Amino acid sequence: MPDVITLGELLIDFVSTTSGVSLKQASEFKKAAGGAPANVAVGLAKLGVASGFMGKVGEDSFGHFLSDTLSELGVDVSNLRFSTEARTALAFVSLRRDGEREFMFYRHPSADMLFSPEEVDEAYIRTAKAFHFGSISLISEPSRSATLKAVQIASESGLLITYDPNLRLNLWSSPQAALEGMMLGWQWADVIKISEEELAFLTSKDVSSITGSWHHLETAARSFWHNRLKCMVITLGKKGCYYLTLKTSGYIQGFSVKAIDTTGAGDGFMAGLIKGLLANDTVYENEALLREVCRYANAVGAITTTQRGAIPALPTAIQVDLFLKNSST
Repeated sequence: MPDVITLGELLIDFVSTTSGVSLKQASEFKKAAGGAPANVAVGLAKLGVASGFMGKVGEDSFGHFLSDTLSELGVDVSNLRFSTEARTALAFVSLRRDGEREFMFYRHPSADMLFSPEEVDEAYIRTAKAFHFGSISLISEPSRSATLKAVQIASESGLLITYDPNLRLNLWSSPQAALEGMMLGWQWADVIKISEEELAFLTSKDVSSITGSWHHLETAARSFWHNRLKCMVITLGKKGCYYLTLKTSGYIQGFSVKAIDTTGAGDGFMAGLIKGLLANDTVYENEALLREVCRYANAVGAITTTQRGAIPALPTAIQVDLFLKNSST
Protein backbone atom coordinates (compact mmCIF):
# COMPACT_ATOMS: atom_id res chain seq x y z
CA MET A 1 0.00 0.00 0.00
CA PRO A 2 1.21 3.56 -0.67
CA ASP A 3 2.90 5.67 1.98
CA VAL A 4 1.66 8.86 0.31
CA ILE A 5 -1.70 9.40 -1.40
CA THR A 6 -2.27 12.39 -3.64
CA LEU A 7 -5.69 13.57 -4.80
CA GLY A 8 -6.76 15.93 -7.55
CA GLU A 9 -6.45 16.59 -11.25
CA LEU A 10 -4.82 14.28 -13.78
CA LEU A 11 -4.69 15.66 -17.31
CA ILE A 12 -2.87 15.86 -20.62
CA ASP A 13 -0.39 18.71 -21.07
CA PHE A 14 0.19 19.60 -24.71
CA VAL A 15 3.45 21.53 -24.46
CA SER A 16 4.67 23.70 -27.32
CA THR A 17 7.85 22.26 -28.84
CA THR A 18 9.08 25.78 -29.62
CA SER A 19 10.21 28.14 -26.89
CA GLY A 20 9.62 31.86 -26.98
CA VAL A 21 6.19 31.73 -28.64
CA SER A 22 2.61 32.32 -27.54
CA LEU A 23 -0.13 29.72 -27.84
CA LYS A 24 -1.39 31.61 -30.87
CA GLN A 25 2.03 31.28 -32.52
CA ALA A 26 2.82 27.69 -31.49
CA SER A 27 2.52 25.16 -34.32
CA GLU A 28 3.50 21.86 -32.68
CA PHE A 29 2.91 20.36 -29.24
CA LYS A 30 4.29 17.41 -27.28
CA LYS A 31 1.80 15.28 -25.36
CA ALA A 32 2.70 14.68 -21.72
CA ALA A 33 0.90 13.43 -18.62
CA GLY A 34 0.29 16.20 -16.10
CA GLY A 35 -1.79 17.62 -13.26
CA ALA A 36 -0.09 18.87 -10.10
CA PRO A 37 -1.15 16.13 -7.61
CA ALA A 38 -0.42 13.43 -10.19
CA ASN A 39 2.99 14.98 -10.82
CA VAL A 40 3.72 14.80 -7.10
CA ALA A 41 2.68 11.12 -6.99
CA VAL A 42 5.02 10.29 -9.87
CA GLY A 43 7.78 12.43 -8.39
CA LEU A 44 7.55 10.48 -5.15
CA ALA A 45 7.53 7.13 -6.94
CA LYS A 46 10.63 8.09 -8.92
CA LEU A 47 12.32 9.13 -5.67
CA GLY A 48 11.61 5.72 -4.15
CA VAL A 49 8.54 6.59 -2.05
CA ALA A 50 5.47 4.37 -2.47
CA SER A 51 2.65 6.57 -3.76
CA GLY A 52 -0.95 6.30 -4.91
CA PHE A 53 -3.28 8.63 -6.78
CA MET A 54 -6.98 9.34 -6.26
CA GLY A 55 -9.00 11.17 -8.89
CA LYS A 56 -10.94 10.81 -12.13
CA VAL A 57 -10.22 10.77 -15.85
CA GLY A 58 -12.41 10.20 -18.86
CA GLU A 59 -13.27 6.75 -20.20
CA ASP A 60 -11.32 7.68 -23.30
CA SER A 61 -7.94 7.15 -24.91
CA PHE A 62 -6.32 10.01 -23.00
CA GLY A 63 -7.69 8.75 -19.69
CA HIS A 64 -6.27 5.27 -20.24
CA PHE A 65 -2.96 6.76 -21.44
CA LEU A 66 -2.72 8.64 -18.13
CA SER A 67 -3.64 5.58 -16.07
CA ASP A 68 -1.06 3.47 -17.89
CA THR A 69 1.60 6.19 -17.57
CA LEU A 70 1.21 6.50 -13.80
CA SER A 71 1.09 2.75 -13.33
CA GLU A 72 4.21 2.17 -15.42
CA LEU A 73 6.04 4.76 -13.33
CA GLY A 74 5.18 2.97 -10.09
CA VAL A 75 2.11 4.89 -8.87
CA ASP A 76 -0.78 2.85 -7.48
CA VAL A 77 -3.85 3.75 -9.57
CA SER A 78 -6.32 1.33 -7.97
CA ASN A 79 -8.36 4.35 -6.80
CA LEU A 80 -8.37 6.15 -10.15
CA ARG A 81 -11.94 6.40 -11.46
CA PHE A 82 -13.17 6.64 -15.06
CA SER A 83 -16.05 8.86 -16.18
CA THR A 84 -18.43 8.30 -19.07
CA GLU A 85 -20.00 11.72 -18.45
CA ALA A 86 -16.99 13.91 -19.28
CA ARG A 87 -13.68 13.63 -21.07
CA THR A 88 -10.15 13.83 -19.71
CA ALA A 89 -8.94 17.39 -19.10
CA LEU A 90 -6.51 18.96 -21.56
CA ALA A 91 -4.10 21.86 -21.10
CA PHE A 92 -2.19 23.56 -23.89
CA VAL A 93 1.05 25.15 -22.72
CA SER A 94 3.43 27.51 -24.50
CA LEU A 95 6.88 28.39 -23.23
CA ARG A 96 8.61 31.74 -23.06
CA ARG A 97 12.35 31.79 -23.62
CA ASP A 98 12.90 31.82 -19.84
CA GLY A 99 10.85 28.61 -19.44
CA GLU A 100 7.78 30.31 -17.94
CA ARG A 101 4.38 29.35 -19.34
CA GLU A 102 1.05 30.37 -20.87
CA PHE A 103 -1.90 28.01 -20.27
CA MET A 104 -5.21 27.26 -21.98
CA PHE A 105 -7.42 24.63 -20.29
CA TYR A 106 -10.18 22.46 -21.75
CA ARG A 107 -12.42 21.38 -18.84
CA HIS A 108 -16.10 22.31 -19.42
CA PRO A 109 -16.42 20.16 -17.36
CA SER A 110 -13.62 17.61 -17.42
CA ALA A 111 -13.71 14.23 -15.71
CA ASP A 112 -11.54 15.29 -12.76
CA MET A 113 -14.17 17.90 -11.81
CA LEU A 114 -16.75 15.10 -11.39
CA PHE A 115 -14.84 13.09 -8.76
CA SER A 116 -17.48 12.69 -6.05
CA PRO A 117 -17.52 12.09 -2.27
CA GLU A 118 -19.02 8.63 -2.87
CA GLU A 119 -15.89 7.67 -4.79
CA VAL A 120 -13.51 8.47 -1.90
CA ASP A 121 -12.14 5.22 -0.46
CA GLU A 122 -11.83 5.79 3.29
CA ALA A 123 -10.02 2.52 4.02
CA TYR A 124 -7.44 3.28 1.33
CA ILE A 125 -6.61 6.67 2.85
CA ARG A 126 -6.27 5.28 6.37
CA THR A 127 -3.44 2.93 5.26
CA ALA A 128 -1.12 5.79 4.27
CA LYS A 129 1.33 7.98 6.15
CA ALA A 130 0.74 11.22 4.26
CA PHE A 131 -1.96 12.83 2.13
CA HIS A 132 -1.31 15.54 -0.46
CA PHE A 133 -3.79 17.75 -2.29
CA GLY A 134 -4.02 21.08 -4.10
CA SER A 135 -6.54 23.85 -4.68
CA ILE A 136 -7.70 22.98 -8.21
CA SER A 137 -10.01 20.21 -6.99
CA LEU A 138 -11.59 22.78 -4.64
CA ILE A 139 -12.88 24.96 -7.49
CA SER A 140 -16.28 23.35 -8.01
CA GLU A 141 -18.62 20.56 -6.92
CA PRO A 142 -18.57 17.62 -6.58
CA SER A 143 -14.75 17.50 -6.52
CA ARG A 144 -14.65 20.13 -3.75
CA SER A 145 -16.73 17.98 -1.38
CA ALA A 146 -14.79 14.87 -2.37
CA THR A 147 -11.49 16.60 -1.61
CA LEU A 148 -12.64 17.90 1.76
CA LYS A 149 -14.05 14.50 2.71
CA ALA A 150 -10.72 12.84 1.89
CA VAL A 151 -8.76 15.48 3.81
CA GLN A 152 -10.98 15.06 6.86
CA ILE A 153 -10.45 11.29 6.80
CA ALA A 154 -6.69 11.83 6.52
CA SER A 155 -6.79 14.27 9.43
CA GLU A 156 -8.79 11.92 11.64
CA SER A 157 -6.35 9.12 10.78
CA GLY A 158 -3.30 11.13 11.82
CA LEU A 159 -1.71 11.39 8.37
CA LEU A 160 0.72 14.16 7.53
CA ILE A 161 -1.32 16.52 5.34
CA THR A 162 0.53 18.56 2.72
CA TYR A 163 -1.10 21.25 0.60
CA ASP A 164 -0.25 23.20 -2.55
CA PRO A 165 -2.53 26.25 -3.04
CA ASN A 166 -1.74 26.13 -6.75
CA LEU A 167 -3.07 29.30 -8.40
CA ARG A 168 -4.55 29.04 -11.90
CA LEU A 169 -6.59 32.22 -11.87
CA ASN A 170 -8.32 31.60 -15.21
CA LEU A 171 -9.96 28.45 -13.81
CA TRP A 172 -11.80 30.36 -11.07
CA SER A 173 -14.93 32.49 -11.50
CA SER A 174 -13.19 35.50 -9.94
CA PRO A 175 -10.04 36.46 -8.01
CA GLN A 176 -12.10 36.53 -4.80
CA ALA A 177 -13.36 32.99 -5.44
CA ALA A 178 -9.77 31.89 -6.01
CA LEU A 179 -8.63 33.46 -2.76
CA GLU A 180 -11.46 31.88 -0.75
CA GLY A 181 -10.98 28.49 -2.40
CA MET A 182 -7.23 28.46 -1.81
CA MET A 183 -7.77 29.28 1.85
CA LEU A 184 -10.36 26.50 2.17
CA GLY A 185 -7.61 23.90 1.96
CA TRP A 186 -5.14 25.96 4.00
CA GLN A 187 -6.72 25.26 7.38
CA TRP A 188 -6.22 21.47 7.06
CA ALA A 189 -2.53 21.50 6.23
CA ASP A 190 0.42 20.44 8.36
CA VAL A 191 2.79 21.49 5.57
CA ILE A 192 2.18 24.11 2.87
CA LYS A 193 4.24 24.71 -0.25
CA ILE A 194 3.43 28.07 -1.86
CA SER A 195 5.17 30.17 -4.49
CA GLU A 196 6.25 33.75 -3.95
CA GLU A 197 3.69 34.86 -6.56
CA GLU A 198 0.86 32.94 -4.88
CA LEU A 199 1.69 34.45 -1.50
CA ALA A 200 1.63 37.90 -3.10
CA PHE A 201 -1.83 37.11 -4.52
CA LEU A 202 -3.17 36.06 -1.12
CA THR A 203 -1.83 39.19 0.61
CA SER A 204 -2.35 41.68 -2.26
CA LYS A 205 1.13 42.97 -1.39
CA ASP A 206 4.64 42.86 -2.79
CA VAL A 207 6.39 40.16 -0.75
CA SER A 208 9.60 39.93 -2.77
CA SER A 209 12.97 40.23 -1.09
CA ILE A 210 14.73 43.58 -1.10
CA THR A 211 18.54 43.57 -1.16
CA GLY A 212 18.70 40.23 0.56
CA SER A 213 16.12 41.03 3.25
CA TRP A 214 13.30 38.50 3.71
CA HIS A 215 11.25 40.65 6.08
CA HIS A 216 8.29 41.21 3.72
CA LEU A 217 8.16 37.55 2.74
CA GLU A 218 8.25 36.25 6.29
CA THR A 219 5.75 38.82 7.58
CA ALA A 220 3.29 37.81 4.86
CA ALA A 221 3.76 34.10 5.54
CA ARG A 222 3.42 34.48 9.32
CA SER A 223 0.15 36.36 8.84
CA PHE A 224 -1.35 33.10 7.49
CA TRP A 225 0.10 30.82 10.16
CA HIS A 226 -2.27 28.58 12.10
CA ASN A 227 -1.85 26.20 15.03
CA ARG A 228 -1.87 23.02 12.96
CA LEU A 229 0.97 24.13 10.69
CA LYS A 230 4.36 22.53 11.18
CA CYS A 231 6.15 24.01 8.20
CA MET A 232 5.61 26.40 5.30
CA VAL A 233 7.98 26.53 2.35
CA ILE A 234 7.88 29.38 -0.16
CA THR A 235 9.34 28.56 -3.55
CA LEU A 236 11.27 31.36 -5.25
CA GLY A 237 11.88 29.88 -8.70
CA LYS A 238 15.54 29.71 -9.64
CA LYS A 239 16.44 31.65 -6.46
CA GLY A 240 15.57 28.64 -4.28
CA CYS A 241 13.17 28.59 -1.34
CA TYR A 242 12.41 30.09 2.05
CA TYR A 243 11.22 27.88 4.92
CA LEU A 244 9.34 28.65 8.12
CA THR A 245 8.52 26.57 11.18
CA LEU A 246 6.94 27.81 14.39
CA LYS A 247 10.32 28.89 15.76
CA THR A 248 12.73 29.12 12.81
CA SER A 249 13.02 30.41 9.27
CA GLY A 250 15.68 30.65 6.61
CA TYR A 251 16.67 30.84 2.96
CA ILE A 252 18.08 28.00 0.84
CA GLN A 253 19.78 29.02 -2.39
CA GLY A 254 18.63 27.44 -5.65
CA PHE A 255 20.66 25.70 -8.35
CA SER A 256 21.77 27.17 -11.65
CA VAL A 257 20.49 25.08 -14.58
CA LYS A 258 19.48 25.75 -18.18
CA ALA A 259 15.70 25.87 -17.82
CA ILE A 260 13.76 24.56 -20.82
CA ASP A 261 10.32 24.14 -19.26
CA THR A 262 9.30 25.03 -15.70
CA THR A 263 6.13 22.89 -15.89
CA GLY A 264 6.09 20.57 -12.89
CA ALA A 265 9.09 22.15 -11.14
CA GLY A 266 7.02 23.05 -8.08
CA ASP A 267 5.52 19.56 -8.04
CA GLY A 268 8.97 18.01 -8.21
CA PHE A 269 10.00 20.27 -5.33
CA MET A 270 6.93 19.11 -3.39
CA ALA A 271 7.81 15.45 -3.97
CA GLY A 272 11.35 16.02 -2.72
CA LEU A 273 10.04 17.91 0.29
CA ILE A 274 7.53 15.22 1.25
CA LYS A 275 10.18 12.52 0.93
CA GLY A 276 12.45 14.36 3.34
CA LEU A 277 9.72 15.19 5.83
CA LEU A 278 8.56 11.57 6.00
CA ALA A 279 12.08 10.28 6.52
CA ASN A 280 12.49 11.91 9.94
CA ASP A 281 9.68 13.30 12.09
CA THR A 282 12.13 15.43 14.10
CA VAL A 283 12.86 17.58 11.04
CA TYR A 284 10.58 20.42 12.23
CA GLU A 285 12.70 20.89 15.37
CA ASN A 286 16.04 20.20 13.67
CA GLU A 287 16.82 23.21 11.48
CA ALA A 288 19.99 21.73 10.01
CA LEU A 289 18.04 18.68 8.87
CA LEU A 290 15.22 20.84 7.49
CA ARG A 291 17.75 22.83 5.47
CA GLU A 292 19.06 19.58 3.95
CA VAL A 293 15.50 18.56 3.05
CA CYS A 294 14.84 21.92 1.38
CA ARG A 295 18.11 21.75 -0.54
CA TYR A 296 17.14 18.29 -1.80
CA ALA A 297 13.73 19.62 -2.84
CA ASN A 298 15.42 22.52 -4.65
CA ALA A 299 17.51 20.02 -6.58
CA VAL A 300 14.47 17.98 -7.66
CA GLY A 301 12.72 21.14 -8.84
CA ALA A 302 15.77 22.37 -10.73
CA ILE A 303 16.30 19.09 -12.57
CA THR A 304 12.62 19.04 -13.58
CA THR A 305 13.06 22.30 -15.54
CA THR A 306 15.71 20.82 -17.82
CA GLN A 307 13.24 18.82 -19.99
CA ARG A 308 9.85 19.50 -21.58
CA GLY A 309 6.73 18.33 -19.78
CA ALA A 310 6.27 17.62 -16.09
CA ILE A 311 6.16 13.86 -15.56
CA PRO A 312 8.78 12.98 -18.19
CA ALA A 313 11.18 15.45 -16.56
CA LEU A 314 10.81 14.38 -12.94
CA PRO A 315 14.11 12.83 -11.76
CA THR A 316 14.90 9.56 -10.03
CA ALA A 317 16.61 9.42 -6.64
CA ILE A 318 19.85 8.37 -8.35
CA GLN A 319 19.71 11.39 -10.66
CA VAL A 320 19.13 13.75 -7.73
CA ASP A 321 21.98 12.24 -5.71
CA LEU A 322 24.33 12.59 -8.69
CA PHE A 323 23.20 16.17 -9.29
CA LEU A 324 23.85 17.08 -5.65
CA LYS A 325 27.20 15.34 -5.67
CA ASN A 326 28.32 17.34 -8.70
CA SER A 327 26.92 20.66 -7.51
CA SER A 328 28.92 23.25 -5.63
CA THR A 329 25.80 25.08 -4.35
